Amino acid sequence: MKQMDQKLFTETRPLYVTSRESPHVIRCRIRMRDLIDSEAFRHAVDTTMQRYPYFCVELQRKNGDFYFAENHRPIVITNSLQGVELNSADSNFHMIAFCWQDNWIILDVFHGLTDGTGAYEVLRTLLHYYCSERYHVELNDEGVRLVGDEIPEEEWVDPVVSRADLPTPSRNEMPAALNLIDAAGLEDDRQNTVYSIAISESEFMRFTLDNDGSPGTTISLLLSRAIAKLFPDAEGTIRIALCVNQRHALGAPLAHQSLVGGVMLEYKDKMRDWPLDRQGTIYRGMVFAQTVEETVLAGVATQAGMNRMLLSKESDQERLEVMSSINALTKRLVTATVSYVGKATYRGAERYIRDFRAWTSSASNGLLVEVSAVNGRFTLDLIQHFSSPIVVNAFLKQLEDNGIVYDLQDVQELDLPNVKLPWTEGDA
Repeated sequence: MKQMDQKLFTETRPLYVTSRESPHVIRCRIRMRDLIDSEAFRHAVDTTMQRYPYFCVELQRKNGDFYFAENHRPIVITNSLQGVELNSADSNFHMIAFCWQDNWIILDVFHGLTDGTGAYEVLRTLLHYYCSERYHVELNDEGVRLVGDEIPEEEWVDPVVSRADLPTPSRNEMPAALNLIDAAGLEDDRQNTVYSIAISESEFMRFTLDNDGSPGTTISLLLSRAIAKLFPDAEGTIRIALCVNQRHALGAPLAHQSLVGGVMLEYKDKMRDWPLDRQGTIYRGMVFAQTVEETVLAGVATQAGMNRMLLSKESDQERLEVMSSINALTKRLVTATVSYVGKATYRGAERYIRDFRAWTSSASNGLLVEVSAVNGRFTLDLIQHFSSPIVVNAFLKQLEDNGIVYDLQDVQELDLPNVKLPWTEGDA
């Protein structure tokens, strides 16, 4: 087995952006068809984590540098929906943990350790082992990472840190974006809220294709239209950041790190009176232009530069101040963020899943839409810094106006576990 002692690089920026108020954590909530069998779940977790040794790590500091070192303590599973604080004694100092209650399974993982693509891989393995044992069935394991596989080097190695051929990013001065919190007068609310909406996958895909879109671009466009109608006279450009998986451009499809970039979709004034299908074509064109390899790699270079700048600072306080400045810039440039990992493809285990939610901290601009495609439906988790339904209602009106049937499943307070940080008060 490969020895773990990885110096942090790609993980640096997420480490310094997380906070108790906004934990940089991915929380995948899965409601199964039946009550959870705790013994089968424990066995499935233990087996799964044997396949992902690079996630069985603890954060250590050596000579001022942070490392992920091997952590042989058991992965923690709790019978609750709250979970445990990551990187603490409660989590056995792991950056990943699981919990369950009734028929819900939850995965919590530090977003600097991996992204949605990496989390989906873990869940694909976990659900395969759990459902096989829980239901005494033999499931299709095509595309599922299993214990006994040879773990290729490409899964381990950070594909960014050693790249010396990344293009030089161009300076692109963008005008300020419309800020939802300012436009809606919600500066003092600060209530993190999740609105979960379910849509038929087949019906939405038909609508998307009819309007020359993809799931991510169509949702971004409908959100843009909703915001434009809600704030017709507000200052600033409506600009949606659509998350992009950087693995393809990096030639690293198996990498486990958090490798997320973004394209900027601007809802220009001249587009507002155009029909939806024409707007969809424009948004798709923006995505195409910004996802060519050279452009994605330029974005990688920008992020790598941020990490190197952070690592050049001598103190944690200096690094935190740098990240605060970067977040302020992001808030000025982006109206909202849309994230779609892609169809989950949990294989034979999907038929045992009733509901799937993907939560993480809302973007600094105030609104993040996490899109999941599991078991025949899309779930849209609209994650906000504020409780007001003003934007959600405008978005739902767009769905209604376009004949898209939806189910507003519930409204909940965003509940994410904290990540205990080495520089916070009371830490060793």
